[in-house]
Amino acid sequence: MTFQSLLVCKDEQATAVLTPVLAGFGLGVQCCGYPDALCRLTEQKFDAVIVDYDDPHSAALVLQNAYQSSAPHKTVTVALLGDRAKVRHVFGAGANFVLYKPISQPQAEASLRAAMALMKRERRRSFRVPVQLPVRLRVENGAEMEGILLDLSEDGLDVLAAQPLCPAAIISAHFALPDQGTEMDIRGEVAWANPNGESGVRYIDLPDNLRQTLKAWVVTNAAEFLPEDPEPVSECKLTDLSLGGCYVETESPFPERSGIVLCLRVEDMEVQAEGMVRVMHPEFGMGIQFASGTAEQREHVGSFINFLTSRPGTLPQLLITPRALAAVNDQDYRRSKASDEPEDLLLGLLNRADSLTQEDFLQELRQQRSSEEVASS
Repeated sequence: MTFQSLLVCKDEQATAVLTPVLAGFGLGVQCCGYPDALCRLTEQKFDAVIVDYDDPHSAALVLQNAYQSSAPHKTVTVALLGDRAKVRHVFGAGANFVLYKPISQPQAEASLRAAMALMKRERRRSFRVPVQLPVRLRVENGAEMEGILLDLSEDGLDVLAAQPLCPAAIISAHFALPDQGTEMDIRGEVAWANPNGESGVRYIDLPDNLRQTLKAWVVTNAAEFLPEDPEPVSECKLTDLSLGGCYVETESPFPERSGIVLCLRVEDMEVQAEGMVRVMHPEFGMGIQFASGTAEQREHVGSFINFLTSRPGTLPQLLITPRALAAVNDQDYRRSKASDEPEDLLLGLLNRADSLTQEDFLQELRQQRSSEEVASS
């Protein structure tokens, strides 16, 4: 299964570096200018769009068109930027990754390694296995109705309901997986709906056991068509940690708002926690907020922290794997603070990251780190 990229760039040095790097990751490469790019995006689907920001207005139009033309399959976008001071503006325009010019081969490989992992993940997430199954549906605060399940994926399903559903409606779906008989009770949100009753539903608050069951079923029934699972980013250093989040230094950070899974391994033990990237500093690191919207997620975060604090001096292996280009459910990251719970300074900093330059953010991070070291000594 091939991946396709569109390189919109007139910089000969950048093109000469990027073309073999993209090919090395198994990406087909089409090179063109800005006007041609807008036409190609209406005619073809690309897994990645890389655009030079030497003309900010034209580059922003390319990013906008890449986003609009990619639904429901999400395109990973990369901006080539000469002025580092404008990185927040470029992220705001829709870039997932930024490569600073002049571009070197190691720099490009580090950033595109994370981008490639996301492309593979998005391809797996969007792959749907056709089925024909009876399903019982219930709209929140409404009556139950019959329906037919048309296809299944790791993160959603298509259904033909007896009555049309409304976009954004919260529903529950009950069905049995074919060949297994496993009963599935799933809560979801209607992403799109047609007047004939066909709707696309994305899962919300999906327990880990059901997520793993669905993932295994999709892999079993579509293994020959699926791309391989993305390799985790392993060159990581955990520098800051709180109950609400952490900061990780890595040359291959994931984009802001992407969903990720952190895995700590030492000896024969392993612990995982879900998170969402709140701030990404290209080529340097990322700030991650832990998911804690459910009791199960809070338990995982607690295990993650206890694992580290109970082993002073131990350096576990840290692996970070993408779960989605955009974290599916913001509810997972909303939790009221208990009255006796201390303020989480790191989480507060992550929530203010949009208004800070990389230098200001890292300066505050160092100050927090110094304050904690003084308090604990």
